[in-house]
Amino acid sequence: MTSEFAQPTLRLTESQYATIIGNCYDGLPNEACGLLVGPLGGNAEPTGAVSEARPCRNVDASAVTYTVDPRDMLGAMRAAEARGDEIIGVWHSHTHTDAYPSPTDVRQAVDPAWLYVIVSLRDQAPVLRAYRIRGEGIAEVAVELDRG
Repeated sequence: MTSEFAQPTLRLTESQYATIIGNCYDGLPNEACGLLVGPLGGNAEPTGAVSEARPCRNVDASAVTYTVDPRDMLGAMRAAEARGDEIIGVWHSHTHTDAYPSPTDVRQAVDPAWLYVIVSLRDQAPVLRAYRIRGEGIAEVAVELDRG
């Protein structure tokens, strides 16, 4: 089944996973968002490793859309550069729908190299899934939780 997933596999630590899920609940009733920082491989693509999960403000303050606060984006870019990393992706919550990119998410996908994480808060337990979005193409990425 793993062969059905796009590369790379997103690898999160338990702490990063908790940060992302907590940020999504903290954002309710609105969508929450944040940025993923990590290394790029030799092909200038994310390796899937995450060195930091940075919660950001959703300047839309909306239950159906998100925009990462430009000041938070700048801070994440500076922090990434300081450690030799890049912004490799973004997460946001879907408060009432599946963890799957909406047409708005596809239109707003800013970087085809990024990993797009969506956390659904619709059901009793949160559901975190990750995707590559290139043009109109959506490919799911496997997510591994490092319990070490």
